[in-house]
Amino acid sequence: MGRTLGPSPTCFISSSILSSLLFASAAPRIRNRIAHSISMALAAAATTFRPRLVVTAKADNTDTRRRHWKAGEFPFPTSSDTPRRSARTAERPPDKPRDEDGDSSRRTGRRHWKAGEFPGTPEDSRRPRRSPIKNVKKRLDARAEAKAWACTVTEALADRIDAKNWQEALQVFQMLKEQPFYHPKEGTFMKLLLLLGRSGQPSRARYLFDEMLQQGCQPTPELYTALIAAYCRNGLLDDAFRLLADMKASPVCQPDVYTYSTIIKACVDASRFDIVDAMYKDMADRSIAPNTVTQNIVLSGYGRAGRLDDMEKVLSAMLDSTTSKPDVWTMNIILSLFGNRGQIESMEKWYEKFRGYGIEPETRTLNILIGAYGKKRMYDKMSAVMEYMRKLAFPWTTATFNNVIEAFADAGDAKNMEHTFNQMRAEGMKPDTKTFCCLINGFGNAGLFHKVVGMVKLAERLGVPMDTTFHNAVLMACVKAEDLMEMERVFMRMKQIQCVPDATTYSILVGAYRKEGMTDKIYVLQQENPTLVPTDLVHV
Repeated sequence: MGRTLGPSPTCFISSSILSSLLFASAAPRIRNRIAHSISMALAAAATTFRPRLVVTAKADNTDTRRRHWKAGEFPFPTSSDTPRRSARTAERPPDKPRDEDGDSSRRTGRRHWKAGEFPGTPEDSRRPRRSPIKNVKKRLDARAEAKAWACTVTEALADRIDAKNWQEALQVFQMLKEQPFYHPKEGTFMKLLLLLGRSGQPSRARYLFDEMLQQGCQPTPELYTALIAAYCRNGLLDDAFRLLADMKASPVCQPDVYTYSTIIKACVDASRFDIVDAMYKDMADRSIAPNTVTQNIVLSGYGRAGRLDDMEKVLSAMLDSTTSKPDVWTMNIILSLFGNRGQIESMEKWYEKFRGYGIEPETRTLNILIGAYGKKRMYDKMSAVMEYMRKLAFPWTTATFNNVIEAFADAGDAKNMEHTFNQMRAEGMKPDTKTFCCLINGFGNAGLFHKVVGMVKLAERLGVPMDTTFHNAVLMACVKAEDLMEMERVFMRMKQIQCVPDATTYSILVGAYRKEGMTDKIYVLQQENPTLVPTDLVHV
């Protein structure tokens, strides 16, 4: 017991229990020595060992907190407690910055709300949201083109009218009349009447007009004129004149200059110039002055009929008039007339006259000059006009190239014709039906039938409409190649695709059969269409 207790971890377990045991079994004098030894041992142990768990107590607070040291944070033993605290504070990693709301940093993996994102943040502290930049135009276009619901009945009717589908347009119009909000409108009937007239349905147009009157829609001069145009487009002049008489008898639907212009155009197309003079007299009695459109219609009709004296009278009246001054359409009509006749000097003289009147040419005017020069094989003047178009920034159109191709096709110059066609496609011009008709005629005149076949295939691939004129060009090429079997195959193809043959078609077939002495074939054609194949052509 005289031996001093060495520093042992066990003495650190509970000093109060050990002291009480020793004091209970020792003499009073020995107790003092033991107490002194225990106090020394405790002091030595406190300076030698550091516990893994340190209990700290605040001076101003009775609550204690156990500190768990992380790896790398526990300092090396020092001689006193104060340096240990300073070292521990120095090696401690810096605190994470606090956010703007005053909250302490959170552990890794937890969401850190930014300023303005937390729902509880006031509106003033929220940042303005940036607008998206990427694909903005694409998204806006897609949103504008999106249709959240099916189109209405009125929209469907407008689509059918724009597509010139009169059957479906009438069906949709019937559905429209069954709607509770339907009310007859003049504009709807006007569009339908014009559509039916252009589609060759004058009887349906008349039925629609009568139905409009039954529904309580008041007729107007415009609606009467639309129905008269439907009759005139289909050659029903008698019905048109009856409607004109009805208009004259109506106090609110008197005919105007557009009504008379429509009837005059139909008379000009039918070469009924006696009725044209009567219409002019009727207009004068009603104090209706013809406008420029009316005069241009009559001028064109006189020119096609070869009535040059009457044409000159109309043109002189236009120059002296204040309501029907000549315009660029008048200029085009006169130039086209002399150009088609091959009268180049007269065409150039009138061109200078119109320029003197202050009428400037347009693209169509210059195309007329190119076509006229090309037919006379005046290639130098044709090239000069084309250069003039480039100089004045007039675009070369499909009609421009068609005139040049037609000029080379008539001359049988397949090389320059094909070169012009390649240049046309290189400049982005889309060829039309006339383009391929000229190409087929040109290759047929040059005896290159294999290229005719290539042009037909190219037209099919490009989706060019193959109308009666197109098939007539192919038939003529087959006749020039003396291939009657291919000619008959093309004619059968015409019937299969419901392409109606015209007088030119039967003339080509009859000429080919007559050259070979095939009167039986001509007889079959005459039985098929007696109006287009006269009986006298059957017998040689």
